[in-house]
Amino acid sequence: MASKVGLHARPAALVAKAAAAQPVPITIRKDDTDPVAAGSILGLMTLGAAHGDEVVLAAEGDGAEAALDHIAQLVSSDLDNN
Repeated sequence: MASKVGLHARPAALVAKAAAAQPVPITIRKDDTDPVAAGSILGLMTLGAAHGDEVVLAAEGDGAEAALDHIAQLVSSDLDNN
């Protein structure tokens, strides 16, 4: 997570909106936690991802690789200034 305050409301909303727009469902998890839907603001906020935390994205199906690349680029950028 590149955002200095992690996935609080604003970055979570940006990630959720982008994930929901993808052609495949995307999940995200931190450490050994259960995955949550990346398109869910509430799910992202309950993840508790802080600045510097590593998260794991997953998706399957047609377009999954491009979707994962897009969301990975988003979470690795500083969303506090968007």
